[in-house]
Parts: sequence; C-alpha cells; structure tokens
Amino acid sequence: MRFANLLLVAFLVVLAMATPAFAADNVGPGVGMGLAIVGIGIGIGLIGYAALSGIARQPEQAGAIQGAMFILAGLVEGAGIIALVLCLALMFL
Repeated sequence: MRFANLLLVAFLVVLAMATPAFAADNVGPGVGMGLAIVGIGIGIGLIGYAALSGIARQPEQAGAIQGAMFILAGLVEGAGIIALVLCLALMFL
C-alpha cells in the first residue's frame, strides 16, 4: 500500500511539473478534472468501507457512524466539486 501511495504522489508531482507544457492546449484542465473525479471516487469508497467495517464491529453505533459517514462524504464531494469548477474555469477562461 505504501508503494502505491508513493507511486501516486510521484505521478502527481510529475503531472504538476508538466502542467505548463499543457497550458497551450486544454489538456491540463481535462486531466485535472479526471484526477478530481478519480479522487472523489476513491475518497467516498474509502469512507464507505470504513463505515461498513465500523458498523460490522459495533452494530449498536450504526447511527453515529452513518452520520459521520454522510458528513465526511459531503466534505469529499464538496472538495471535488470545487476542483471541477476550478478546472472548468481554467479551461474556458
């Protein structure tokens, strides 16, 4: 898992350094939108996984876990929407 995280960070650093090369075309914001959508999917998937495993361990705390899960999923979704709006602004402005 650590190797996958390191590989992802290295990919993002290379992508961030290559962004000026994409500035002439609209490829950079498109790649940014794709990465934002992938990040949203991974984040919400991990939140759901953690919530379900927590409910499986302590079924009596299901209500509290679900409440926290919905709040965190909303925060992840909000951050992703902000990223998508910024990428669209870069693409069209």
